[in-house]
Amino acid sequence: MNLTKREFVQVLGAGTMAGLGMGAYADADAATASNGLYDIGRFGTVSFLHMTDCHAQLKPIYFREPNVNLGIGSMKGNLPHLVGEHLLKTANVRPGTAQAYALSCLDFEKAARRYGKVGGFAHLATLVKRLKASRPGALLLDGGDTWQGSATSLWTNGQDMVDACKLLGVDVMTGHWEFTYGMERVKEIIEKDFAGKVDFVAQNVKTNDFGDPVFKPYVMREINGVPCAIIGQAFPYTPIANPRYMVADWAFGIQEENMQTTVDEARGKGAQVVVLLSHNGMDVDLKMASRVSGIDAILGGHTHDGMPVASIVSNRGGKTIVTNAGSNSKFLGVLDFEIKDNKVSDFRYKLLPVFANMLPADKDMDALISKVRAPYEAKLAEKLAITEGTLYRRGNFNGTGDQLLLDALMQVQGADIGFSPGFRWGTSLLPGQAITREWLMDMTATTYSYATLTEMTGATIKTVLEDVCDNLFNPDPYYQQGGDMVRVGGMQYSCNPLAAMGQRIDDMRLNGKLIEADKKYKVAGWAPVAEEAKSAGHKLVWDVAEQWLQATGGKVSQRHLNTPKLKGVLPNPGFLG
Repeated sequence: MNLTKREFVQVLGAGTMAGLGMGAYADADAATASNGLYDIGRFGTVSFLHMTDCHAQLKPIYFREPNVNLGIGSMKGNLPHLVGEHLLKTANVRPGTAQAYALSCLDFEKAARRYGKVGGFAHLATLVKRLKASRPGALLLDGGDTWQGSATSLWTNGQDMVDACKLLGVDVMTGHWEFTYGMERVKEIIEKDFAGKVDFVAQNVKTNDFGDPVFKPYVMREINGVPCAIIGQAFPYTPIANPRYMVADWAFGIQEENMQTTVDEARGKGAQVVVLLSHNGMDVDLKMASRVSGIDAILGGHTHDGMPVASIVSNRGGKTIVTNAGSNSKFLGVLDFEIKDNKVSDFRYKLLPVFANMLPADKDMDALISKVRAPYEAKLAEKLAITEGTLYRRGNFNGTGDQLLLDALMQVQGADIGFSPGFRWGTSLLPGQAITREWLMDMTATTYSYATLTEMTGATIKTVLEDVCDNLFNPDPYYQQGGDMVRVGGMQYSCNPLAAMGQRIDDMRLNGKLIEADKKYKVAGWAPVAEEAKSAGHKLVWDVAEQWLQATGGKVSQRHLNTPKLKGVLPNPGFLG
């Protein structure tokens, strides 16, 4: 893609979240506010709508954005590694507005009570229909992590989300957590439920035996007479980040060379627009955009970054737009292209927050959601306790929701130390809200959520922390696996993200005493990727957490976050204390 001198203006201006600031609509009714935020004029002839990482959240939720999303090296001070006022300044968004609430964690509790819940497929459906009506031929692209993340998705084997996505009008998708239902289930959905309706694409998934493609690498769709290619990129590290046995016959990877070949093939078949629907994570997408030519835009996912501004990356063939549309059905990205001389000449990009109280619920989608939830409604609504503090997950090193899980795992299982995976999915609760079974499942619902208790030496504990830290802070994005640092309970430590691999973790202490390399400690955890865990008789993590919640007497006090002492990396625009 070759852009004009207007490129700079596009990035700073047209790439912001909405055409009109919500401040002017602060006191307006919902319908008026909705018109101000969501009525964006059509531009060009080709349009894509982009959602990603909804993690099976069919109903509106609260979701607190991170206060820590560190960028190191060349990534410091650049998107997506900006939080709070640093991100708002880049996006030209005023603090205190609805957009600021959607994008940042600033004044979260106050803003949440003012602006309400976000997301929900019934409200998202209304927005999708509105935008498709104003953009004939527009395609809805789903970046994956759609079938996992809630109780009903787990209990229905992903069927609730499959049905919802078909009704929503998803045209093309790729995947990651979808694969944790196993190869047979994934193929069943694609071959039966999606046949003739939704294309599942992934150029980087091959069979282990002969290297044959498992899925279509891309699809060609014509939009208003313009041939467009949508290439898929599934999460490259699925067999490492998730249980290998669930995708035993398939090989993954970034496969940059094959990506270039796929792009060239699509161009050779006449594609005037080439879009990559990616689940790489944004840092990986930015690097790929600099090395693979011929891609007009990368619509990314995995790292849950709600990006209000499109990044433009130069490469040997021109320029590539890189965006990411957040998580939890909280945002919908809108990318419009103008085509001249059989190629992209200009674009407009908007990231629209989905405010449940500004978008009426679509009746058909609302009815479907009610139907799929009906058999489980009483179980989902069961109150386990009341939280006295905000519960959330996002942040590089810990969140109060994970702290609750750590406290439960350690106390119930009699552990010295606790580990909780650095997942970025999960929802938030405000002070005074009930901790329901639904919220507990929002934080833990996987197909391998076994609670574990393991004896580990101090040396092994350090190795675990170093490995995960390198996945997060390796200076080469191609060695990053997304997610956040493993959450640690009971043990204090320091972390220098800028240090070399194997040297980032230091000063590990338990009750003030240094961890001894040869001494064994009881470590609680959950979500083991080893195959033997599924037959080891472990309790499920939500059962352990429920036992702990029942012992609280109905109230859970504000959780005290256990986070490492950071060295060498502060101050940083990706950090708010």
